[in-house]
Amino acid sequence: MTTTTEASETLSGTAAAQPERLAILNRLVARPEVGALLGAVAVFVFFTVITTKFLNPLGISTWLDDASTLGIMAVAVALLMIGGEFDLSTGVMTASTALITGLLAVHAGWNVWFALAVSLAFALAVGALNGWVVMRTGLPSFIVTLGTFLALQGLNLGVTRWATGTVQVSGMRSADGYQSAGWVFAATTKIGDARIQASVVWWIAVTAVAAIVLARTRFGNWIFAVGGSLPTARAVGVPATRTKILLFMTTAFAGWIVGACNLLRFASVQANQGVGLEFQYIIAAVIGGCLLTGGFGSVVGAALGALIFGMARQGIVLAGWNSDWFMLFLGLLLFSAVLVNNAFKKRAERVRR
Repeated sequence: MTTTTEASETLSGTAAAQPERLAILNRLVARPEVGALLGAVAVFVFFTVITTKFLNPLGISTWLDDASTLGIMAVAVALLMIGGEFDLSTGVMTASTALITGLLAVHAGWNVWFALAVSLAFALAVGALNGWVVMRTGLPSFIVTLGTFLALQGLNLGVTRWATGTVQVSGMRSADGYQSAGWVFAATTKIGDARIQASVVWWIAVTAVAAIVLARTRFGNWIFAVGGSLPTARAVGVPATRTKILLFMTTAFAGWIVGACNLLRFASVQANQGVGLEFQYIIAAVIGGCLLTGGFGSVVGAALGALIFGMARQGIVLAGWNSDWFMLFLGLLLFSAVLVNNAFKKRAERVRR
């Protein structure tokens, strides 16, 4: 009798554990960054097998360096996309802020830190203007930020050529304050034989802060709300205009970080730098689980999307292949990510029910 009772209890416990394990699996699969994680593991394993250079210290530091600045921007763009908007001025913003810093530090003789402060104020003002125009006029952010992109591109070229006679600003290493600013934005840390750039540290820090904000704060809830349904968000008291303006300011702030990292590392900047990269930022965010319709996504996934970029781009080079194949890989990856993200969103909606 005792044996029968114990067997019954064991079967009952097993039956109860199965729904619990299934519920955990459902919640895991419903996470928007799962697809990016699986993709990152697949790319990592593939290039580890293809070439021995991929996992040596130089290879690791190379693909982390490649992914870092893209990752900083992708995280900010992911926040904006979750909020239901796009920013096509992100790429050119990295050049605009770097040019302002360089012109003030090299040609006006300012301390680098003061020049960085001015370029940061400029970036935040442009981001706030983008957000205000979008919310005030109701125009699609795609159109508004396309106008900002064109305006900044023309401004970059015109002002730089007027001030320097060329389309480049160089000579940052001789500017006052370069050493301390360079340590913050462009230092190189040796870990064994690997050389880790400061941009990698910034990438990790930005991702961590954004993930906490999105998952643990009221502002994170507001981001999902305004991206999911703007009228509904307003109806329940979400400050939609303030939220979206802050999101545009966030992408501009990320552009300032990337611009500072590039300028202080290479000590020069081209007026057309960053043009075209805005689409890579959006693609990395989409690979990371963000939907083009808003209201769904992950900043950790966007960081993983950038990591996939870096590993694939540098892995192709380390394997000795023609780098033209990267664009084919990118197109296939984007197409696959859109399909996977839609499937994950439907799964997430079923789990919530």
